[in-house]
Amino acid sequence: MKKAANRILLLLLWLVILACLAATIVPAFLDRVYYRGPASSHFDGERFFNPGIDDTAQPPTGGSRGGFFARMLTDDRPPWPDRIDIRRARPPARVDGDRMLVTWIGHATVLIQTRGLNILTDPQFSRTAGPFGIGPRRVAPPGVGFNALPKIDLVVVSHNHYDHLDLPSLKRLWERDRPRIVTSLGNDSVIEQAGVEATALDWGGRVTIAPDVELVVTRNHHWSSRWFTDRNRALWSSFTLILPGGNVFFSGDTGFGDGGWIDEAAALGPVRFAAIPIGAFRFVPGQMHTASHIGPIEAAEVHRRLGAARSLGIHWGTFRLSYEARETPPRLLGEVLRCTGQTGFDTVEIAGQIDVPAFAPPAPRPPADARALTRCLDNPRVAALR
Repeated sequence: MKKAANRILLLLLWLVILACLAATIVPAFLDRVYYRGPASSHFDGERFFNPGIDDTAQPPTGGSRGGFFARMLTDDRPPWPDRIDIRRARPPARVDGDRMLVTWIGHATVLIQTRGLNILTDPQFSRTAGPFGIGPRRVAPPGVGFNALPKIDLVVVSHNHYDHLDLPSLKRLWERDRPRIVTSLGNDSVIEQAGVEATALDWGGRVTIAPDVELVVTRNHHWSSRWFTDRNRALWSSFTLILPGGNVFFSGDTGFGDGGWIDEAAALGPVRFAAIPIGAFRFVPGQMHTASHIGPIEAAEVHRRLGAARSLGIHWGTFRLSYEARETPPRLLGEVLRCTGQTGFDTVEIAGQIDVPAFAPPAPRPPADARALTRCLDNPRVAALR
């Protein structure tokens, strides 16, 4: 027994030594240079950064990164369902003219159909979000089956995190439809690993999609990494699709930062529809946002500052990435909108569809008073949300 115990202790010691060696040696081999170019207001010649406030380096708990991952494995988080049954949508082949039909496929994947174009954001159809099939597992199937997707004309990819840049999904789309894929600097290098062509642009870059349709790569507030030491080797972005009947804004994955990115998108023209993230914001009890992810309170402010006629809450309820319960983001958003008196910001379940009406300017509203909003949200319904 004593000899066996000594062997186990020796094995554990070697495992600790190997783990320490891996932590110091392996990351150097996992670094990747995705982009080379001149320094700019958000690129130092090697890595990208957020102008103004750059607060995304620390884990959302404020502690160490090792402690963050340990807590993700050990903390008593609110339970999520193993699976949610949905009735999958079957979108039409095309939507012509000024009509706009939006289908939430799940997470940050949204199908936008208008003016004869089929546009897909951050396509993620895989069962897991991570390398080698390892990572968070989706609790609901995609709201549109891959084979039920209409022919896709345009794909936008906001950044290279696995829940947003899914190479198997992009490869399937490319082999089937040969869509135009637009992303931000450096991400084309990742996408091309799957034999897929992509156009990579800096913030402010523009590309013509159709005679009366233009896509602008716009700023947001986030970070990027596929492995470990390749952090911020590629750029992150939002997108604004400029259309005659009012623009479409897809915020990608974003924190609030300096908020200037919202005004920059609004300056491009009236926003008929916006897809805004509302989930993955809670990593400690009571938390309402992180540096990398806005929660419902900040999402409502994004909706207001965009002057969006209609917004849809996304980035929730598909992959368990944080500590809040699955239904907390839409329920908290409902409370925030009740307190602020805002309208036009909705959520749907996965596979839900919105027939976006013609643009009508929303009534201007002042920013919410922080103290009054806090008092309004201090109610039993919000207190019960985990």
